Amino acid sequence: MSQHTPPALPSDFANTLLHWYQDHGRKHLPWQQDISPYRVWVSEIMLQQTQVATVIPYFERFMERFPDVFALAQAEQDDVLHLWTGLGYYARGRNLHACARTLAEQYQGEFPKSVEQLSALPGIGRSTAGAIASISMGIRAPILDGNVKRVLTRYFAVEGWPGTTAVQKRLWDIAERLTPNHSYREYTQVMMDLGATLCTRSKPACGICPLLPGCQGYQTGKPTQFPNSKPKKEKPTKDTWMLMIQSVNGSYLLKQRPQTGIWGGLWSFPEAESEQAALALLAAQYPKADLDSHSHRDPFRHTFSHYHLNIHPLHVKTGGQDLHIGETEHHWYNPDNPSELGLAAPVKKLLHQTQEPS
Repeated sequence: MSQHTPPALPSDFANTLLHWYQDHGRKHLPWQQDISPYRVWVSEIMLQQTQVATVIPYFERFMERFPDVFALAQAEQDDVLHLWTGLGYYARGRNLHACARTLAEQYQGEFPKSVEQLSALPGIGRSTAGAIASISMGIRAPILDGNVKRVLTRYFAVEGWPGTTAVQKRLWDIAERLTPNHSYREYTQVMMDLGATLCTRSKPACGICPLLPGCQGYQTGKPTQFPNSKPKKEKPTKDTWMLMIQSVNGSYLLKQRPQTGIWGGLWSFPEAESEQAALALLAAQYPKADLDSHSHRDPFRHTFSHYHLNIHPLHVKTGGQDLHIGETEHHWYNPDNPSELGLAAPVKKLLHQTQEPS
């Protein structure tokens, strides 16, 4: 017979956490003030795969610029992505904008009051819908973000990678069973708080965790093995050559990327798959660029979730801004007087380097 302490009953589990929340929970984050579905929604989207400390200044700038659904819906995508630059996972920003327009056009700017309807909106999954419903609407709804998955997989020693359908279903069943019939906002918040502050990925503070007595992961002696890791797969490596075409007034030529794919809708330097292809692109599309003046900047690596990208910047000067280019997809960007555009992170880095004293 196992000598492990069994997990607490659902009511005990919730009550234990709610008591802990009163003394230790986070209650002063920006999105916890003036709570509304809009503010909760924006914060939840920003917090996906991003730390709280990183999100706070982005959230505050976003709220100042777009205080409600209608302000966001009426904005241009470039304005939205400009404020998103640096947060990464830019599809979140595009979906946020698309969702605001859907809410403005189809729901008179009001969020629907059910998890099912919320989940049908662009960029809102079941967990985000649950957070919006429970925190801002007083609706009983479980959530299952990264922090909650970690808490539940450890507490119940759930085997298997949470990205699989079977493990996801089991975790949703557990989350549904544990969610109490009261204190919805506080319970949702404490589940996120526990995972963010105590039940962390690599160094959990098990000794002060309120759930320690019934935690099956702790009782195995290896709590950090939960959740089980995604089966490892070697990331492929790709290379790109970025053309930093600079005019006489110091502006750089940027090109808007397609709406789908990496950096969708953001502005980047023209790119090619090799140095030869980059120089051929210059000769064909930018005939006034001085090919003889091109110089190499230090290459660097940018890593995505599914591959590494080696970036090779090529700096080229041109005599003017009257290149043979279309106005709709190109833009001259002056780092001294920057336009409000959404920039791919490596582009922002390279432009910032041009401002540093040599």
